Amino acid sequence: MSHRRIPKRKAILAGAGAVGIAAAAILLPNANASQDGSGDKKDNPRKLSAASASDLLQQLAKQLGEDSYGGAYYDASKQQLVVNVVGDNNEVNVEVKKAGAVARSVRNSLASLKTATRTLSSRATVPGTAWAVDPRTNQILVTADRTVTGGRWDRVESAVKSLGDGVARVQKSRGEFKTFVEGGDAIFGGGARCSLGFNVTTQDGTPGFLTAGHCGVAARKWSDSQNGAPIGTVQDAVFPGNGDFALVTYDDPNTQAASSVNVGNGQKVDIKQAAEAAVGQQVFRMGSTTGLHDGQITGLNATVNYPEGTVTGLIQTNVCAEPGDSGGAMFTRDGNAVGLTSGGSGDCTAGGETFFQPVTTALQAVGAQIGNGGAGGNGGAVNAGAGDGGAGNAGAGDGGAGNAGAGDGGAGNVGDGDDGGADAGVGGNGGAVNENRRHG
Repeated sequence: MSHRRIPKRKAILAGAGAVGIAAAAILLPNANASQDGSGDKKDNPRKLSAASASDLLQQLAKQLGEDSYGGAYYDASKQQLVVNVVGDNNEVNVEVKKAGAVARSVRNSLASLKTATRTLSSRATVPGTAWAVDPRTNQILVTADRTVTGGRWDRVESAVKSLGDGVARVQKSRGEFKTFVEGGDAIFGGGARCSLGFNVTTQDGTPGFLTAGHCGVAARKWSDSQNGAPIGTVQDAVFPGNGDFALVTYDDPNTQAASSVNVGNGQKVDIKQAAEAAVGQQVFRMGSTTGLHDGQITGLNATVNYPEGTVTGLIQTNVCAEPGDSGGAMFTRDGNAVGLTSGGSGDCTAGGETFFQPVTTALQAVGAQIGNGGAGGNGGAVNAGAGDGGAGNAGAGDGGAGNAGAGDGGAGNVGDGDDGGADAGVGGNGGAVNENRRHG
């Protein structure tokens, strides 16, 4: 495996490493694929891309009450937006169908699931656990890694049962939740190796890049080669807490920080803007250890209890990652930045869960912009999170800014997850994977 360095005056975005051939075959030929589709008859479900479904959900979110709304997801196989409606509320069903989406009757509202996640936070916060709302099952998915045994497992199981039937389910992970510090392009600092996520521009015009927060708290100075001279200095880092991200500014103010991701073999993906994640959305991850891999987003607003502490507001995926991939870019085939690699379980042989810091949240926190400056989708991203607070996510496009959702019980997640080859884009810039939240 070869790694591209980040030239001091021409820093190329994120995750070097050898390209995963299968992932590259999916990614590169479709870089400019169209995202639009439509239905033929009024009140029939419309055929939508993931990005178009996000836009539609933003409109519906303003009309649906939180007690009647149970989340939403994108059915990639049918190219339809599925909206969960609590009970048999005919008025809501009519509104959903008129908009061109599919109304699906469910038991749990996002408001009730939000309350349940708070219960989990108070009763089941033990290292090695994580939870996020899964709109496809209308439940909270609680995951416990292999270290959760004995009394700690009993505690988690008891907390899940206390929520009542059909509210949450628990599953075991074969791996162990941990941050992926070690080693886009590799960066080195204080004996640690991580990956560069996305290049950004700060409010005062200084060039910099995003990486994981746990990388940012591990070292203040970072280099593009092992034992090399520093090229950047950490300005802000968050980990643990409300995220896992860090902002590093280039020491040379003349650095030309290209808005692209190096995916290996001389190929790159131009990053246009930052975008919100969507359940069911296909994404690609680049890291300096394992290169390019793809998978799907499976949960939003996830809470992960690492050994170092609890991190909230993350994106859960089935994309693999390994030590050294921390901070690397997660993005869509059409150039939307979605996340920064935080941590997870497993590896790229056995698989497992991997969690990412949303790029939109990181940009807002550090006051930076990526690509053309967009922090959301075609009209503003909607992100509210079912894991800790209400709504799911919708965003996409060219003009919006990140977190809006539908307040606390708000809008839902777009995305299915059953079709690995789903249309990728729900707005955004290609996502950076990041690991760190406030500590510096």
